[in-house]
Amino acid sequence: MDVRAHNRDVWDSLGSSGSPWTRPVSSAEVEASRRGEWSIVVTPSVPVPRDWFPSLEGCRTLCLAGGGGQQGPILAAAGAEVTVLDFSEAQLARDEEVARRDGLELTLVHADMTDLSRFEDNSFDLVVHPVANVYIPDVAPVWQEVARVLRPGGALIAGFFNPVVYVFDQDLLGDGELVVANALPYSELTSIDASTRQRLLDDGDPLQFSHTLADQIGGQGRAGLHVTDLLEDRRPGHPLAPYLPTHLATRAVRQG
Repeated sequence: MDVRAHNRDVWDSLGSSGSPWTRPVSSAEVEASRRGEWSIVVTPSVPVPRDWFPSLEGCRTLCLAGGGGQQGPILAAAGAEVTVLDFSEAQLARDEEVARRDGLELTLVHADMTDLSRFEDNSFDLVVHPVANVYIPDVAPVWQEVARVLRPGGALIAGFFNPVVYVFDQDLLGDGELVVANALPYSELTSIDASTRQRLLDDGDPLQFSHTLADQIGGQGRAGLHVTDLLEDRRPGHPLAPYLPTHLATRAVRQG
């Protein structure tokens, strides 16, 4: 099946649902960013450390799979030259709304995170990639393309799920029950039976894929990115949050 088309359609629907990842920042947050009082998240709740960022004034920034009117407007208000790329037109519409409302300049690109061929080598100083690669089967092309479009010395800030979350039966986990059920890496094309998968499709849920830490973190290194720091986050209210971090974020620098 066409996973990309299905997940795109789901996110187009979620774009007007009030999901936390589709809720644009406020004008007050934009104005605070213009004063230098800004922060963003690429995981559910822990702000990205300020020392992970270069100077934002004129910083050529790509928010990769970053639609929703969140990171892009904040960074643009803080002085960056921001391009937001997302495969969901509804998510990009949130950024367009904020830009129009608050007088921001954003370049919006409707495309897939695995194909950055429209951008030349060394096009960006910073790539910000919030939790999104859980919706694609193979994360390696993302890191390869990021390494290509980053200038030498440019930084990638990326958030992703802790893969151990997917060891548990996902239906029961939603009800707060911790039942080990899945071998990793988890794929909703192969780890669940056809009837369960069809129910997900019928319910309008995006198909999800865990990725090993070897692919999430080691894959950045294989693409030519040097990981310099890592943070852990726990999604508020998640059944696993009392026991372990549900999300991770890394900072990596493009090698010369």
